[in-house]
Amino acid sequence: MKNGFVKVAAASPVIRVADADYNASLVADCIRSAAAEGVKVLVFPELTLTGCSCYDLFTHRVLLRGAEAALLTVLEATRGADLLAFVGLPLGVGAKVYNVAAALYDGEILGLVPSENGYSYFSVPEDGECLEVDLRGYGLVSLSADMLFEHEALADLRVAVEVGADLDRFTSPAARHAEAGATLIAQMAGFAATVTSREEAELNAKYESRQFRCGMVMAAPGKGESSTDRVYSGLCLVAENGSLLAIDEKAGCYVSSEVDTEHMTTLRRELDCFDAPSDYLRLSWGDGLCDTALTRKYFMHPHLPEKAEALPEYCERMLDIQVSALVKRMEYARLDHCVVGISGGVDSTLAVMVSAMAVKRMGLPSTNVVACTLPCFGTSSRTKSNAIIVAEQIGAEVRVIDIGKSVYQHFDDIGHAHDDYSIAFENAQARERTQVLMDIANKVNGLDVGTEDLSEFIDGWCTYNGDHTSMYDVNMGLTKTQVRANVRYIADTTEDRTLKAALYDVLDCPVTPELLPIHDDQIEQKSEEAVGSYSLQDFFTHKMLICGFTPSKTFRLAKQAYSNEFTDEELVRWLNSYCRRLFSQQFKRSCLMDGPAVEAFTVSPRVGFLIPSDAENALFLKDLATLGISESEDGKA
Repeated sequence: MKNGFVKVAAASPVIRVADADYNASLVADCIRSAAAEGVKVLVFPELTLTGCSCYDLFTHRVLLRGAEAALLTVLEATRGADLLAFVGLPLGVGAKVYNVAAALYDGEILGLVPSENGYSYFSVPEDGECLEVDLRGYGLVSLSADMLFEHEALADLRVAVEVGADLDRFTSPAARHAEAGATLIAQMAGFAATVTSREEAELNAKYESRQFRCGMVMAAPGKGESSTDRVYSGLCLVAENGSLLAIDEKAGCYVSSEVDTEHMTTLRRELDCFDAPSDYLRLSWGDGLCDTALTRKYFMHPHLPEKAEALPEYCERMLDIQVSALVKRMEYARLDHCVVGISGGVDSTLAVMVSAMAVKRMGLPSTNVVACTLPCFGTSSRTKSNAIIVAEQIGAEVRVIDIGKSVYQHFDDIGHAHDDYSIAFENAQARERTQVLMDIANKVNGLDVGTEDLSEFIDGWCTYNGDHTSMYDVNMGLTKTQVRANVRYIADTTEDRTLKAALYDVLDCPVTPELLPIHDDQIEQKSEEAVGSYSLQDFFTHKMLICGFTPSKTFRLAKQAYSNEFTDEELVRWLNSYCRRLFSQQFKRSCLMDGPAVEAFTVSPRVGFLIPSDAENALFLKDLATLGISESEDGKA
């Protein structure tokens, strides 16, 4: 269970109704197989050992005794297995019969959890009631609806069970369990199959796991149930924080995946509404930590939808957020022009396209977008050409302003040699461009629209008070992968062939600040050679800043997501670089301009992720060092 990952499973074997001995053998086999697979929590349906459609047999002494005996058979199958299993059975206690889940671990019955859903055959415990039940052949066991099973070695794993989970009344027990601190809720369902039952179960699992920031494992009765009045499907699923990790529906159904309990705890700490004091009976289980093999998939572009068919609508929504924000700011400031510095890169290309959409929405002519290309020592004809083509095709006013003479004059003013290519050589160009753009904006009653994106603000790949600064930055809330997705979406959907070709070429160009002299008109200064792949950086941002994962855990997930695209040494190099820049470049993020967020995450110093400008990265680098992997020498992606 390294990094908080816990392998969980739901199983719905093809049982025989009322044949507890036969059913016990199936359940025992399933437990042994799951344990061999590394499963730590295994959930069966309601009334596993008898079936949920026994009707009047539930109160019959023969069935009740048979179920108790079958439970002891199943219990033996857990001996020596590091696995917590929830098995359902009817249990006679005096004059009452309860529908219970038995929590089994390593040959012990940790507790009995009764259903809180009332059926005609079963009693429901009083609120807060806790009984001591004498099981034949075993001894005394606690029975209570308010039980929490805590792993002795993994503090983030706390399991509660809901018996008889019904599609119409999922929320009440789950809410109480979550508030008491359960990060994983085992739902032993009892509902029959209908034409909409799978869809309803999916929606419930997504909603509740998201609402309560928890994992959920659900097993519904299987194909072996009686078909007298209803049909059962064996639906099994695993969900986490609004996402389905595994789902299937068939005879002998079994699904498994890994729930990230560390992540659930991190999310809950942000909400501060869980782990409330409660009267729950807390029972411990487990005997150590182990490394859980991952079968769930991690997408290499977590800032985009996983399904390709969802991308167009996603891009439309991102663009609408950008355009709406820009329109609001211009209307509020009573401005009627957008001034954009265009370089031929994806960021400025998106910014000028968004500006064109904004003035159109405001009912203004397209020429109210003033697109300025400001060539200097590192500008290639390819990027300059693309920038002009894009601006002309959207109808913008295009201005070509060569800033070389101004920059040389500035070098003379500050005593900087023209052939000294140090950091001052690069930054002087970026700051000159910003001055020109802002002054033009003042002349035309306009807004200097920034082009820097979220990825560049996080790694600090911008010149302080240069391209770092604008009057309003429409890309501030978009990662580089989101910027590229928007530009590609516009290219894919435009009917303008000239614009389409230019946009595709923009996407094909390497990311470059174009601040160092070039030779033979070729792009030589490539950002990703200095700061690493932006795809990888955006993955790091999602896992470390949004999910709150450690660098070492992020390394593990990056290996899974990117397969063999990067060596271990390259990943460590870029993680080290990311952690260093995340802290050292915070001073640039502490004074950012306004700009819209398209995700819940932003680095705005007013409402976003914020750290001190002089915080140390030592603990992050120390965690990464635990991997014992040295950085590669070149680290090129």
